[in-house]
Amino acid sequence: MTPGIIMLLRVLHIVGGVLWVGTAVFIAWFLGPSLRAVGPAGGAVMGQLTQVRRLPIWMMVFMSVTLIAGFLLYWANARVGGAAWLGSGPGRTFGIGAVLALAGGVVGMVVTAPTGRKLGALGATLAAAGRPPTPDERATMEALQQRLAKAAGLVAVLVLLATMAMAVARYTS
Repeated sequence: MTPGIIMLLRVLHIVGGVLWVGTAVFIAWFLGPSLRAVGPAGGAVMGQLTQVRRLPIWMMVFMSVTLIAGFLLYWANARVGGAAWLGSGPGRTFGIGAVLALAGGVVGMVVTAPTGRKLGALGATLAAAGRPPTPDERATMEALQQRLAKAAGLVAVLVLLATMAMAVARYTS
């Protein structure tokens, strides 16, 4: 790959990662707990974020750009350095970071996104009906909120660990 392509991939990888990791941490550690604390009023904020601002789509874009650019950068380094680079400290550390980021992406796509959709659909149904949730619906909402909080927290930790690995990889031996 040309130096220009490598620079473009690095920019895409780093900026995409900053947006993905920053948003994941903000949601898991600040927004989610705050929305749960305010109760039903949080549903309107989440509706705005998900339906109007399209946050889940943006998260998917940030994740995809980060992972694709990162894979291409890893491949380019492996292609040039071969087995020696793959077995080196940087090669191993970038690889660990990649696995952590992929794990975060999988948890986000397989657990967080579908749980958020279910929670949003239930909230929209209740809002359209103009009534409070039944005890069964409340229990379902609470279970979904707990699952979403745990999954979002796990994603945040995984992508933060991936970021740490990427930050130090060039300096490992």
